[in-house]
Amino acid sequence: MVAVNIRSNKYKKLKAEPAVLRADNLPEDDGDPTAFTPLGREALEVASSWSIIGIFLIIGFAIVNHMSLILIPLTLAVVVGMILGLAAERLGRAGVPRFGTALILSSLVAAAVFLLINALAEPVATLVDEGPNFVERTIDRLMPFLERQHWLNISPASFQSGPMSMQSLIDNSGNILGVVTSSLTPAIVQGLIFFAALLLFLLGRLRLRRTIILAFPRRRQRLVAIRVINSIEEVLGYYFATATMIYAGLGVSMTVIAYIGGLAAPILWGVFAFVSSFVPFLGITLMTLAVAVAGIITHDSLILALAPAAVFFAVHLVVENLVFPSVMGRQWEINPFVVFVAILFWTWMWGAVGAMLALPLSLIMVTVLSELFPERKTVPRLPG
Repeated sequence: MVAVNIRSNKYKKLKAEPAVLRADNLPEDDGDPTAFTPLGREALEVASSWSIIGIFLIIGFAIVNHMSLILIPLTLAVVVGMILGLAAERLGRAGVPRFGTALILSSLVAAAVFLLINALAEPVATLVDEGPNFVERTIDRLMPFLERQHWLNISPASFQSGPMSMQSLIDNSGNILGVVTSSLTPAIVQGLIFFAALLLFLLGRLRLRRTIILAFPRRRQRLVAIRVINSIEEVLGYYFATATMIYAGLGVSMTVIAYIGGLAAPILWGVFAFVSSFVPFLGITLMTLAVAVAGIITHDSLILALAPAAVFFAVHLVVENLVFPSVMGRQWEINPFVVFVAILFWTWMWGAVGAMLALPLSLIMVTVLSELFPERKTVPRLPG
């Protein structure tokens, strides 16, 4: 009976002092009056605050999507202008006036765009002229494989009559041309907005910098603003200057691969390889699949058909994982998952231009955060 009473007294003592025991065992909560506060009105206020923020974000994204006709060229002009910031600084130090610097750099961008369009004009015209023959060869090559897939219910008669026939495709080509023509006018307008905005941005770049810096009242804030702007221009300028040279070599390699592999329009493939390389992950994937499909259509042997795609993929892996890191020195880091999500998001918002802007915008965001919170800065590495 004595032993039982002792155990009972100990149990009552432990049961009577649970709060004291918890407080003694968790010293990190000492002095925190809200450590054991139950959820109540404060939690509802926090939830409502975040709900308001989410509503404003949704409205903001809707506005960005609705005003894409204007925002796409303006954003592209600002990004390209910041990429050319280092070149503008060097021209300014050489004694070139601001208007001359803006005119020279914007003219170089226009010349690069013109050369790119000129390089694509002839291959695209050839592809359009040989479009029907290309479609027929594609159907003949893929028909044995499609016939084996009985669940598709596709036979040679499917391409001789009905909506999949060649005549139907030719009849519907007018609708396709109508869509292309309707998209051409906005593209021309966006191009004019881009070059005008780029010229004006480069012309007033220093004044805009000064306005942004002086907008902050305190000296420390102004120093942080100067450091952020300089870091953004350095990151964008150095990265894209290096990437342009490396990806230009990759485009030349793809031209040689397409020529040796017997693919049509090798220059067109080289240009596509150069442009697609600026879109991480998705660019290399789509390019490799396109080269593989073109090889299957061109060659009878499966090995010869897939050889150009395999060689290009291997060359791209070497460039991204060996050449690029050795040149860049892994000076900046972006989480590959963040880049992938950014590409999907901006592609959904602004299409192909958004996909190309995803990486520059991610670089700007990461640079701003790393300069505002230097204690959380990590060792950088760009995605391959």
